[in-house]
Amino acid sequence: MTSHAVSEGGSDAASADHVHHGNYVKVWAVLVVLLIISVVGAFTGIRWLTLLLAFGIAVIKAYMVAKNFMHVNVERRWVGYLLITCLLFLAILFAGVAPDIMKHQGLHWDNYAAKQAIQAGSQENGKHE
Repeated sequence: MTSHAVSEGGSDAASADHVHHGNYVKVWAVLVVLLIISVVGAFTGIRWLTLLLAFGIAVIKAYMVAKNFMHVNVERRWVGYLLITCLLFLAILFAGVAPDIMKHQGLHWDNYAAKQAIQAGSQENGKHE
């Protein structure tokens, strides 16, 4: 029989090559619960708790998605390449925009908001002295 023959169970033998993860629904349910916790955490009004919940849960959810849905363990070699590529693009982006956003004026632009913030800050320091 060929690999496309129907087995005794009535399923195609070629579909046996497809890896089926039985916990997809459980992982999805955990992700939904984490989403609800992060949304409810924003309503507490406690800034540090909101930030801790948002970023902590985001890291946990990213790990769960990568582990369970992206099949990262199958393509381990490519993960390193993709990580290095993303970091390289991030460095290029930062190098491209940092000279503009870290200054208060440029060749054809002025950052009026930053100048006003500095003036307001210096006036506040003058009042406290």
